[in-house]
Amino acid sequence: MRPAIMERFDGLADRFLADIEPRKDAGTLVVGIYCTYAPVELVRAAGAIPVGLCGKKQAPIPAAEQTLPANLCPLIKSSYGYAVTGTCPYFAASDLLVGETTCDGKKKMYEHLGRIKPLHLMHLPAAVGPAQDAYWLGEVRRFKDFLEKATGNVVTDEALAEEIRGQNEVRRLLSRVLSTSRGPCVPLSGLDMLYVTEAKGFTADPLAYAGVLRELLADLEARIAAGESCVPRDAKRILLTGCPTGRGSEKLLRLIEKSGGVVVAAENCSGVKSFDGLVEETGDPLAAIARRYLRIPCSVMTPNTGRLALLDRLTAAMRPHGLVDLTWQCCHTYNVEAPVAAAHMRERHGLPTLHIETDYADADTEQLRTRVEAFLELL
Repeated sequence: MRPAIMERFDGLADRFLADIEPRKDAGTLVVGIYCTYAPVELVRAAGAIPVGLCGKKQAPIPAAEQTLPANLCPLIKSSYGYAVTGTCPYFAASDLLVGETTCDGKKKMYEHLGRIKPLHLMHLPAAVGPAQDAYWLGEVRRFKDFLEKATGNVVTDEALAEEIRGQNEVRRLLSRVLSTSRGPCVPLSGLDMLYVTEAKGFTADPLAYAGVLRELLADLEARIAAGESCVPRDAKRILLTGCPTGRGSEKLLRLIEKSGGVVVAAENCSGVKSFDGLVEETGDPLAAIARRYLRIPCSVMTPNTGRLALLDRLTAAMRPHGLVDLTWQCCHTYNVEAPVAAAHMRERHGLPTLHIETDYADADTEQLRTRVEAFLELL
């Protein structure tokens, strides 16, 4: 049975708009964020409110294809479609946008978005190392300057330190919530864990969000103590990896769990990547922020050894029976990495992988269902 407290998370995104209305009336700016590489600590330390904007539904894609090519990742087309159709209230509420040069499609899409609203682009290096750390720190400083000019507020080290502590606490709590599904009793479905994680991008007050996470954690721990599981104990445990999912684009995750599996962890940037790793709380706060964010193991990094290391840690902790690797159509970086991830899981952990390439549309749902059911049967 689904925990009743999940209703609190279901409504967080809707309440966000009501929560920020008086603050916007008082002059507070809202910054729309498209990627986990954008440091939310900086946005909040500047006195602004961050909100997640990544497009995760099919509906606005036809409008986007009037400008963007059809053979482009659905996440990019959905993001732009929401902007040009005016159908996303969070985009409408945003005063500024921040993008990052991850894949080629996104960085060119940002050129179009910048004609709709003021947009700051962070230029991301494609590797991790001393030279890249120095370069990325410069980009973080440039973002800080942009926010200070836009908000009229000075970003102090004290404000940054406070935001770092707050965001680290949220990351710790999300890690603890995830860890409740380590054992045979799984108190929270993978779909609900996705909603819990996604909700952090729609909260005006991270302390209030942390409070709800603590309530959820207490509820889940009580369920485990009572032996209550949201799925049968023999359900096949799946580790999900690959492209981000979200409300409206979670069809594969939903198929897995309706077919008798359970996603015990989603490594995607809409999942564990978004809260894995803390910002150091000592030393130069800007440098600490830069180090943490640059080490998010996205497939745009070359080599992307961090992704394999994260898969290793999740495999050891969550004990999956198999890996499902999701690639949105035309996402070339994740498609190229798919055989690397599959070989790694097979050779290091003896686990099979199901690679799925799809888009947001429902046309292939039954075909995917057949493949997912066959994979779970194999396990």
